[in-house]
Amino acid sequence: MNLETAKQACENLIDKICSIYVGDRLLVSKLLAATLANGHVLFEDNPGLGKTLLAKTLSFSIGCKFSRVQFTPDLLPSDILGTKVWNPKDGSFELLKGPIFTNVLLADEINRSPPKTQSALLEVMEERQITIEGETHIGEEPFFVLGTQNPIEYEGTYPLPEAQMDRFLLRLSTGYPRSLEEEKLILERRIEWRKDDPTRDLKPVISAKDFRSLQEKAENDIYIDDVILKYIAEIIRKTRQHQQVEVGSSPRGGLALLKSSRAMALIRGRDFVTPDDVKTFAVDALAHRLILKVEHLLHKVDEKDIVESVINSIPVPKDFQPR
Repeated sequence: MNLETAKQACENLIDKICSIYVGDRLLVSKLLAATLANGHVLFEDNPGLGKTLLAKTLSFSIGCKFSRVQFTPDLLPSDILGTKVWNPKDGSFELLKGPIFTNVLLADEINRSPPKTQSALLEVMEERQITIEGETHIGEEPFFVLGTQNPIEYEGTYPLPEAQMDRFLLRLSTGYPRSLEEEKLILERRIEWRKDDPTRDLKPVISAKDFRSLQEKAENDIYIDDVILKYIAEIIRKTRQHQQVEVGSSPRGGLALLKSSRAMALIRGRDFVTPDDVKTFAVDALAHRLILKVEHLLHKVDEKDIVESVINSIPVPKDFQPR
């Protein structure tokens, strides 16, 4: 797959998703970039803004298997991973696979389950493998988790541990429709579909195999200059030195910027990364990895503003070399 073909495939995917989901095209591009980077995405926003619709539309557009888990306080790890059950026919235990054995897992309201259940996702999110009763199984390819949580309703929720937050490549927000025209378009599409969920009728834009090819191209064929690598490293280190921050971004945050910026370069039809690609994802990739000092938490300082201030304090490199 050459660069022009890859760019056209990405544009076709974005067009298809936007034909169902009404919202910011840049948000859809960021979601596609995250999946091309084989990363997980946490959607944090109010209910009813299309997070589930967006996740399902993406999954069916790339010809991948889709599973949805509704996280609740009584959900057990085995409900996600699966378990071994006794088969009386041949006198042995056989594996009953859980919904984790899929390509796209929608973890809906992920903060509704206790830490024991949340931790069931840690291994597969990082290592792409699942261990059940001491036996390790290799996960599907591609595989990514799209988690959702409500940021304003805390009753009956369990905050995600930092280790799990750090495994999400990006934290995105869909937001409310930006104009009266978008509000009206949502209503018009609902009348046209004659159903609340049109995703089951979607035909894939590309196959799962071709999507894997796009992922491999983003990983192997997109050049990033040493100057831009230094720029990313400076951003990460500055988050740790900020006076309002107790714990800054981990090195995984730098890897998230590297992977997502490469994928965005591919979407934009380039085989090299620019500083703008990095800046596009700085807030989405780093804000959720910061832990603020207590006094700034009490004053409800926004981590996004801190990342913005870090970006503004670092000169943008202009002497990088395209391939």
